[in-house]
Amino acid sequence: MASSELKCVAIIEKDTNHDVLWTWSFPAVDPSLQLLISKKCCIKSGENDNETIVPFMYGQHNRLWYYLLTTSVKDTPSLPKVTHFAVVLVTKDFNPERYEELSELFRRSYMDTGSPTVLLQQYLAVMTKGSCETAGEEIFDISNFAPRKAFLSASIKDVINIFGVETILIYTAVLLKKKIVFYSPRIETLLNITRAIPQLVWHRQNWNILHPLIDSNDETDIQNLTSTRYYIAGFTDASVENRNELYDIFANISDGEVSIAPHAKDTFQMGKVHKDMAMFMVNNAKEEEKSDEQLVTELSDKTQSLINNLKGLAVANEDNTRHVIKLEKLRERKLTSAMENFLYNLAAAEGMV
Repeated sequence: MASSELKCVAIIEKDTNHDVLWTWSFPAVDPSLQLLISKKCCIKSGENDNETIVPFMYGQHNRLWYYLLTTSVKDTPSLPKVTHFAVVLVTKDFNPERYEELSELFRRSYMDTGSPTVLLQQYLAVMTKGSCETAGEEIFDISNFAPRKAFLSASIKDVINIFGVETILIYTAVLLKKKIVFYSPRIETLLNITRAIPQLVWHRQNWNILHPLIDSNDETDIQNLTSTRYYIAGFTDASVENRNELYDIFANISDGEVSIAPHAKDTFQMGKVHKDMAMFMVNNAKEEEKSDEQLVTELSDKTQSLINNLKGLAVANEDNTRHVIKLEKLRERKLTSAMENFLYNLAAAEGMV
């Protein structure tokens, strides 16, 4: 099975003169994307004795995913003037485990040879066949990394146990297609927590709303983020909490606290349905014998039941081409204002308005 998702592979090196260069790529990387990835990469020019290396990280920009695997180099004959290098992969899909393993394969090959030739051969093999071999032994097969497995790799129970009953605010925000910002000073924590959030609306299975690493000081990064109508975004800068225009919901992973932006207060009025869903999530997340996948499935069933009940309130539109939810029909149900507002926003999110 050939891989049509791969876009390019590249090598970034830091040499003994403390310079950082893109030494090779195939094919060429778009200059704007190259600049953004350079800023994200944890190896920087200059003498940085306290440089923190994040072994593996990833992000999304303009509907492309980039993955960086970074390693230090010591006493390696094939790379005598290199102190660090990063393998860069650009792809069209979200699958961290798949591309971490492929990056690790490329890392070993480059460490052994110091030449991108072997990397190119392996890259082309994966592009054309979906797998590659060394000495006749298969060492990577793209089919071993199904998208569903990537979607479920992070723990939704961890998320719920961090935020407790306030997880309902995150759930509601994702369900209603709102803007959510997560903060943590640790990149690894951001990656692990944010990638689990789309599980809350499993019926959509849309990980393209995820932007796990955004630089609050990079206008290109911010503009790319805000060009989308809704998102799940991760920041390592705590001051982003002061930028209310970037979010409807702000979640501080370090403190386990969730806050609502002033402009979004009306959207997040909570009713009985929210309380029941919050208690369901909290209680089930505490059950050690229940797997994350089981919880995702049960939560999805509850969400789908809510949506199906909402569909039961739909009426034909004016030209009788589809069924829609009309606010006046909801008002006839004598619902609380919180529930009426929630259901109408849900209808809009599900394309029923």
